Amino acid sequence: MVFVGLLFAFAAAEEEAPVCQILGSPEIPLLSKGGDVTIGGAFSIHSKIAQPPLSFTVKPTRLTCSSVNLREFRFAQIMIFAIEEINKSDVLLPNVSIGYRIYDNCGSTLSSMRAVMALMNGDELTTGKSCSGQSAVHAIIGESESSSTIVLSRTTGPFKIPVISHSATCECLSNRKEYPSFFRTIASDLYQSRALTQLVKHFGWTWVGAVNSDSDYGNNGMAIFLAAAQEEGVCFEYTEKFHREEPEKLMKVVEVIRKSTARVIVAFLAHVEMNNLLEQLSLHNITGRQFIGVEAWITADSLVTPTSFTVLGGSLGFAVQKANISGLDEFLTKDFWQGEFKCKEGHNNSITGAAPCKENHNLTELKYYNDDVTELRYSGNIYKAIYAVAYSLHSMLKCSQSQGCDRTVKVTPWQAVESLKQVNFTTKNGEQVWFDSTGAAVALYEVVNWQRGSDGSVHFKPVGYYDASLPPGKKFFLKNDAIMWPGGNTEANMLTKSHT
Repeated sequence: MVFVGLLFAFAAAEEEAPVCQILGSPEIPLLSKGGDVTIGGAFSIHSKIAQPPLSFTVKPTRLTCSSVNLREFRFAQIMIFAIEEINKSDVLLPNVSIGYRIYDNCGSTLSSMRAVMALMNGDELTTGKSCSGQSAVHAIIGESESSSTIVLSRTTGPFKIPVISHSATCECLSNRKEYPSFFRTIASDLYQSRALTQLVKHFGWTWVGAVNSDSDYGNNGMAIFLAAAQEEGVCFEYTEKFHREEPEKLMKVVEVIRKSTARVIVAFLAHVEMNNLLEQLSLHNITGRQFIGVEAWITADSLVTPTSFTVLGGSLGFAVQKANISGLDEFLTKDFWQGEFKCKEGHNNSITGAAPCKENHNLTELKYYNDDVTELRYSGNIYKAIYAVAYSLHSMLKCSQSQGCDRTVKVTPWQAVESLKQVNFTTKNGEQVWFDSTGAAVALYEVVNWQRGSDGSVHFKPVGYYDASLPPGKKFFLKNDAIMWPGGNTEANMLTKSHT
């Protein structure tokens, strides 16, 4: 009788399967919209974070984010623009809608971890013995910096959830054993470091200084460059590094540069560190150096200030290739804004019932909001990443323009990873998109030069290129007579004939 009772009790327990849910409050996305399939996004829409003191006696409060990063906010907008463009298409995913869940990681790896866990789990309840549910998203777009992308990719890798970054360039992310589901619409720094070596070699510079960010991005990129440059006979007076949160190390770097005899400085710095260094060099009036830059800062409008050109004028560096996306400018400055604020420009709003947009709704007047809109470099990479996911889904769902997509097909993230490896398409402006064996895009850079126009404005003038797909001897091209050097010189004599 006891045995029968235990049997019934066990059966009852089986019927009442456990309900699994996230402990505590779920992470709410900053921007979201439902769809048949969902793409996640992670951007540093705020750049600073305040962590409350931990007493370990009560539950810690949520992290507080501050200092809006309008450049990253615009990245989120471009992701939405691409998704909405695809949703309107009757060719790509004709009867399938794409939704999105975009999180703000506040420039913190801790917040990044919270965001990725939310993207992987969702906030729905699941039942069953295994307590396992489907991933809340089919792919994740992000992040902007290599270190935070590493955190994201290491977390999603075991679950084969594809991550596509638009600007994480660390060569370390090419390791398919460690990052099996990572892709990027930008090339690895392996190629940029080689390109930097070609640039230094081209002008015969053999006595240079080097500064890099103390991060995965800066350390890996600089290590590759140093090895390649030394093989070409380049000597380094100094190699220094610092992190954005180490002001004392920054001041040491400034002092080293001030005392050095090398007039050429290779700056493998992230945007934030370059801004910090620029502020101090301007403050101490350290000028007359030839800076060689990387894609992270060489075309950053936010570095252009009334005093910065005295330090960075004549800088040369490699930039991500420009893109041309029709309709994006209109969307960024009007469509998105009207949708978010439920307002309408113009005077005939009584027809739509929408309130008129207020003057203080105009983000375009804010500093840095339009950075990269005309340049469309990283922005174009986000656009391509969204389309790569869409084309992979189009293939998996067996879509055709006449029959539509097979909505009965259940798409899993690991299938999306395999499908992304086969993606090969051409954007509407004629650019071909595909991923190599490491999950990266082909290396194609513009060489740009900081020049001042006749009206006093600063321009990033293209003066050459580096194309890794071309045969040896043709990969690197530079138009010497188009370059403007520090101090307004048109010749590099002061650099090539001195301090070598």
